Order: sequence, then structure tokens, then C-alpha cells
Amino acid sequence: MEVATTTGASLRPLTEWHSIDWKTVHRNVRRLQTRIVKALQEGKKRKVRALQAILTRSFSGKALAVRRVTENQGKNTPGVDKVIWNTPVKKAQAVVDLQHSGYRPKPLKRVYIPKSDGRQRPLSIPCMKDRAMQALHLLALDPIAETTADPNSYGFRKERSTADAINQCFQVLVRPTSAQWTLEGDIKSCFDELDHRWVLANIPMEKAMLRRWLKAGYIYQHVWNETEAGTPQGGTISPVIMNMALDGLERLLREKFPPTPGKGQLNRLHFIRFADDFIVTGRTKELVEGEVKSLVQGFLKERGLVLSPHKTKTTQITDGFDFLGKNLRKYKGKLLVKPSSKSVHGVLSKIRQTIKVNLHTSVANLILKLNPIIRGWANYHRHTVSKKTFERVDHEVFLSLWSWAERRHPMKGRSWIKEKYFKSEGTRNWVLQTSWVDKHGETKTLVLFKASDVAIKRHIKIKGEANPYDPQWEPYFEERLGLQMVDNLKERKRLLRLWLTQEGRCLVCHQKITKESGWNIHHLQRRTDGGTDTIANLVVLHPNCHRQVHSQKLEVTKPCPVEGH
Repeated sequence: MEVATTTGASLRPLTEWHSIDWKTVHRNVRRLQTRIVKALQEGKKRKVRALQAILTRSFSGKALAVRRVTENQGKNTPGVDKVIWNTPVKKAQAVVDLQHSGYRPKPLKRVYIPKSDGRQRPLSIPCMKDRAMQALHLLALDPIAETTADPNSYGFRKERSTADAINQCFQVLVRPTSAQWTLEGDIKSCFDELDHRWVLANIPMEKAMLRRWLKAGYIYQHVWNETEAGTPQGGTISPVIMNMALDGLERLLREKFPPTPGKGQLNRLHFIRFADDFIVTGRTKELVEGEVKSLVQGFLKERGLVLSPHKTKTTQITDGFDFLGKNLRKYKGKLLVKPSSKSVHGVLSKIRQTIKVNLHTSVANLILKLNPIIRGWANYHRHTVSKKTFERVDHEVFLSLWSWAERRHPMKGRSWIKEKYFKSEGTRNWVLQTSWVDKHGETKTLVLFKASDVAIKRHIKIKGEANPYDPQWEPYFEERLGLQMVDNLKERKRLLRLWLTQEGRCLVCHQKITKESGWNIHHLQRRTDGGTDTIANLVVLHPNCHRQVHSQKLEVTKPCPVEGH
């Protein structure tokens, strides 16, 4: 392994993964990404390619790519070579081995995941080295993708979410003069059918490297299969390639159906996309079913794609439509966004199945299994008109739990069952709770989480033109991050205080601590040496930085508290 210069070039051997200066690594990569955006905005395509080459061959880029693939959810899932990088030594060697010269990707491991409609979704799993190489080139491609993206594309993009897409739908449909018809579009097998010739001609990255990935093939049941089309689901860089293939459709629709000056948008045409699902709003059914649909089909045909005939349909807003797990519908002229029936049915089915298979488990274990399901689903829908739906879900969960308790004790009466399992909490009765001993040996009361406890809060949509790689947008994103972290951590007051004291940054690498990056609590004085769990003895670090502190026995200095906190 090698140490980087300020430009990311290699100089001398390095032997320790935990001795990498992550602060410098992030700074080097971010500076090159910023330069790529600036060069692209100035129309200097040759400079963009040169900067991409520097980034993909830099030590900083390689180290960050290896770190990404060894810290995400798939870090313990091997490819066809059955190799995983689960030790500091293996990670360090991976950075050394991440060379372009002589690189040939291995075939992908193909598995199939059941879909809700009974069909199977193909998932292709690259080897660790191929994932890291894709992550490395993604560092150089993503700034371009963000700069050229459609304003109302929200899937697989930094700082954007389904809540942004739904909020945009609300904004364009809420007015009395808004469009009355929507084209709900779903692209058939988008990842699997994308035309390789179009991808190679239009994706701005090293063509030889891209061609190798596209033509690597896959292995299923010990048989190698050729890949004639598509970019594999499961590939690190595939979502960005898919996004770039679909970018331009919003601009094309605006050019074909421009707003009418002085009269508002006559056709009331708006486009919102999340990954390969999208909606187009229009004034009349004839407009969206005719010209708009034909234009979309022509755009997709160039890329080897077609609309799914079963999932693509035209709907009047008074009848409502489902999008990203929400139902949008106007009731007597008022637009309401609620959790869709399919989403409610899905979460209740998952909860009932969890209860069913845990008939003989302890109450504490059952609550620990149910709480993340209920809390996660409710938080996803907390930006919509969901209060009554949350109460209904809570009621259905209670009925399932009562049946569970009766099955456990068929010879006991209802009063006995209620006394054993369902207690009072504040003004509430019939609350499932129990005593629980945590990992520190402390006895606590464990209570089943209720969806109706989640407060409904309006989401603030991201600005369409905001670019996380452009320095001029830095203050805007810092402001949004602060608001998001306060919202996510408001029930964990000590952690919030720590995060605010550190100005939202890790004290080791000085990068932002977000919900996506994760965090660990670190004790300045170890508990085994007499340290306490008080605020004065705690800081918040990234998980990898936390491991580095312990491995290298580094000293972390707590910053002075921010005035007012």
C-alpha cells in the first residue's frame, strides 16, 4: 500500500489500514470531485476526463472505495470467488491490489429474489475487488451525474429521498388549477434491458473499464451466462448508470410542452422520477395517453427500454394513484397523501408473520423484533396524512398480539393474560411491556412501540438544482443536514447534544456524521479505567474512525461546547 501526496499520487509503502489519514483522504477526493464539477460547468470535457483519471488512480480514491465496500450492508456477502475483506490486513492489501493494469472483472454471482407479484428479481453480486473498482470509478462519475441530472429525479442520488419525490407530486397536484390526469410509468426490467451500445456511447467514463463490467457475464447454478444487455442489479455503479440513461427525459418533455408565458403552464405538464418509476401530469387524458406517452416510448426505445404494459396506466386524480408506497388522491378538491393500502397490508403481514414464528419466544425478544418494523414503517410515512392509518395499524397489531398471548396460554382466562402481558403506561392501557436486562446488566422496562406515537411533520423538499458536489451549495446542504439530524435524534437528547457540540462532524476525520454514515459513541476515559457515561466523557465518531482510535490508541480531544448548547 502507498501513502498519497496532496494530489492523491502514490509515494511510499504503508502497512496499516488503521494508520490511514482519513481526513486527508476525504479532502483529496472531495477536492478532485469539486474540480470535475467546475470543469464540466465550464465545458472543458478534456479536463474532466483528465481529472477522472487522476482520481481513479489516486491512493485516496482507492482507500475510500475499499472503505465503502467493506462497511456497507453487503460487506459479508462474497462473489463467485468467495472472498471477503473482513480484517485490516485484507483491506490494506485490497488498496494495493486495486490496479487498472491487467484488471479483468470476474463473472457475477446470480441469485433470484422473490417479488410481491410472485415473479423473481435477478440480483447479480460482484466480487469484492470488482465492487471496489466500481466504487472507485463511481467517485469520478457521480459528480458528473449530479451536475447533469434532471431536477426532479430523486432515486439513487445523494441528499434525495422518496419524501422529496412525494412532496414534489404534492406541489404540482395540490392546486385547484393543477393537472387532473397522471401517467404512471414503470420501465420494464430497466437494469436488465439497458442497451450496451447506448451506455458505452453516452456514459462519461473509461470505455474499456465500462465494457469489461458490462460483458463480464454471470454464473448461475455453476454455468457461465453471457450478458448481452443491461447493467447488473447489485453492481455498485449500476444505479448511477441507470439514472444517467434516464436523465434528459424531463428536459425533453419541457422542450416539447413548454410553459405558456403569462398563462401558467397550459398543459400543466410535470415530470417526477424515482429510479425507474415515474409520473407525468397533464391537463387531459388524451394528452398524457397520446403525445406524452409516445414521446416517453421514443426516448426509452433509443436506450433499449420499454414501458411495462401492466404497470403503466393513466389515472384521474379524483380516483387516485399509488407512488412509492403512498396514495395520492383528491377528495372533493382537496389533495391528500396517505400510506397506500399495499404498504399497510405489507407491514401488517410482516408483523403478523413475525408474531406467528415467535410463539414461544420471550416477550422482550418479541418486542425487540417488532419495534424496528413498526418504527421504520411509521417514520417512512410520517410526512403524509397518516395519523388514522397509524392508529389502525396499532389496533391490528394489538389484535395479533392478543391472539398470540391466548395461544401461549390456552388454559388461562382473559384477566390473567391481560395482567401478565398488557400493562398501563401513562394514560394508556393494554400496552405490551416487560422487564429487560440490557447488555450492561441494567434492568429496564421494554415497551412495544406504537406507530401513532410518531408525529406527523411536513417534509421540506430539496431544491431541484442543488448539487452536493458544487461548493456554492455547501451552506444550503449544511443547513438541511442540521435540520435532519435534529429531527432524527430528537428523542436521543444526549446524542443530539454531542452532535451539536461537535458541529455535526467526526473528531477524527472531520467529515459529517449523518444517518447514512452511522456513528459510534466513544468514551474519552475507558469505562474499565473508571470512565463514566456522562456527557463530559463521551464523543461521537464514525464507526471506522472509532475502530481506528482503539487500534492506534489515538487520543481524541473533546471540543468546547457550542454557545447556547
